[in-house]
Amino acid sequence: MTPKLFAELGLSPEMLKAIEKLGFEQAAPIQAEAIPILMQGRDVVGQSQTGSGKTAAFAVPAIEKVEVGLRTTQVLILCPTRELAIQVSEEVHKLALFKRGLHALPVYGGQSYDRQLAGLRQGAHIVIGTPGRVMDHMRRGTLKLAALRMVILDEVDVMLNMGFRDDIEHILQTTPKERQTVFFSATIPRPIQQLIEKYSRDPQQVRIEQKALTVPTVEQVYYEVDRRYKIDLLTRLIDIHDLKLGIIFCNTKRMVDDLVDHLNAQGYSADRLHGDMTQLMRDRVMQKFRKSGLEFLVATDVAARGIDVDNVEVVFNYDLPYDGEDYVHRIGRTGRQGRSGRAISFASGREVFQIKHIERYTNMRIQRGQPPTAHEVEEARALVFLDKLRATLKSGEYKRHDRLIERLLEEGYASTDIASALIHYIQGGNESAPAKPAPAKPAARAEERPRVEHPHAERPARPPERVQERPVRPPPRTPERAMIRSSAASAPPAPRAQPVERPPRPQHRLPPAAVPSAPVAPAAVLPVVEAKPVIPPAPKPMPQEIVPPVIVKPVVKPAEAKPAIKPKERPQPQSFQRRLWVNVGEQMGIVPQDIITAISGETGLPPSIVGAVDMRDRHLFVDIADEHANSVIAKLNRTQIKGHKIKVKVA
Repeated sequence: MTPKLFAELGLSPEMLKAIEKLGFEQAAPIQAEAIPILMQGRDVVGQSQTGSGKTAAFAVPAIEKVEVGLRTTQVLILCPTRELAIQVSEEVHKLALFKRGLHALPVYGGQSYDRQLAGLRQGAHIVIGTPGRVMDHMRRGTLKLAALRMVILDEVDVMLNMGFRDDIEHILQTTPKERQTVFFSATIPRPIQQLIEKYSRDPQQVRIEQKALTVPTVEQVYYEVDRRYKIDLLTRLIDIHDLKLGIIFCNTKRMVDDLVDHLNAQGYSADRLHGDMTQLMRDRVMQKFRKSGLEFLVATDVAARGIDVDNVEVVFNYDLPYDGEDYVHRIGRTGRQGRSGRAISFASGREVFQIKHIERYTNMRIQRGQPPTAHEVEEARALVFLDKLRATLKSGEYKRHDRLIERLLEEGYASTDIASALIHYIQGGNESAPAKPAPAKPAARAEERPRVEHPHAERPARPPERVQERPVRPPPRTPERAMIRSSAASAPPAPRAQPVERPPRPQHRLPPAAVPSAPVAPAAVLPVVEAKPVIPPAPKPMPQEIVPPVIVKPVVKPAEAKPAIKPKERPQPQSFQRRLWVNVGEQMGIVPQDIITAISGETGLPPSIVGAVDMRDRHLFVDIADEHANSVIAKLNRTQIKGHKIKVKVA
């Protein structure tokens, strides 16, 4: 195909000026084919790989066809995700920079209604939004499509996979029949073809033929690695290639959060992007990533088709996508507009077969890589350091320290030793120096302990005697006790019940005359020491120890037995944290029990892992226990329910 300049496409001077300001001169193939047809007012079905310039291919004609004097919505652009809607809106504003009075408004979920309502009241000429929020404004009567001239559906395949088919059909049925309908997508399966046949008029096919679905400037490689060592391999690859700006894709929100924590703990600058974040948080992260305030953005597939950031060096598939289509859109975030890029995938165990499936889908070979060793990583770091040092030496932009170096040379140090010590100091080797005095403290404590124990070295020989003598301590303060014990020893065995008979206590004070009989005390000491094991006060703690268990056991067990089961059952619904989308619904004769039976039968797990099942006409949503979600997705994607091939994704 012969390349064309934008000046050859019949565009207005204002549009050409905006395109020139953006730095473009030659139109991409999809733009050169689609723009002239759209300018003629014909319906178009555009198919091209991601990152090939589809946005400008439909945005330029849309802006050209708007009548600024007519303050009503004339162009509606539908996008599957908030990120893509924001990206398209930014592109439209750049291209409409010199068309005064044109107002483009993005509408999507998560943003305040007040701002959107204010924009719609002012008369937005172009509305870019997600199907759900567009329908909300249609129901409220704040978005009127009576004067609509063009409807553009961007990334139609994604919108259908996300369950927006009913919403799309409702919107298209509400728009005027004489509108211009435009479909753009990387792939066009049968369901999209049905929409095209139903809602377009003699559409012109614009397809850029290619040998592979992926961008040829992207170097693709995969590493076979155990799941436990993925984080180590990831950091080694980042270091060995000296990567500074990249996107890391995971399949679950929990994995995204865990990986971000690991990377930040190891000194890399990373942040997250997934569906649990508010729109304000997601916008803040994307703004920071676009300005290179982050090294790595860790995201789920929600970000695969909404990120348009220049100079993304690498895309990591930390978790392999569930189908080849998602793989194409993930790696399309790098190598955009002719730039080079890398796509690195991790496969563990049976996931190697998924690599072969992706190769068949993309019609392109993915090379297998050999994980770098720790020595290779150290060598790569040294080379990076040497490159920086060479660049500094060549530039000459450094302060000279000749006097310090001469002093060291005069002291007898070799120049190579000085340079080695400096490099060692720069790379953090000086941190080990303060560690030497630390062992001195425990050594000092160890020396003090024997000094404390030394005076008592003879004590171990007398432990039995001292244990026997300790009970003798009470007699000095209890002369009355000695008298009681002596009387108890001379009395018959019956008086032994004295501790139980507490009333005789006043009698302890009666025999002061018996004090002269002190010689009896030494003789009474021996029986007292032998009688001590009987411990007369023992009956006192017995009621305290026995009574509580006797009273508590019959009361506590029956009372707590019933509520003890409920706390175990109540947290169970909270574990259903993963919501899965399944491509079958009520119109196919599917009922919730079919899904529960299929999940239990294919995975061998109990039905209790399945939560709520939200049935729709052509699809359904099912809640699955978070720890079993990946297993359910992998097993169900290879099965059928009532003759329908199942496709499962994270909602």
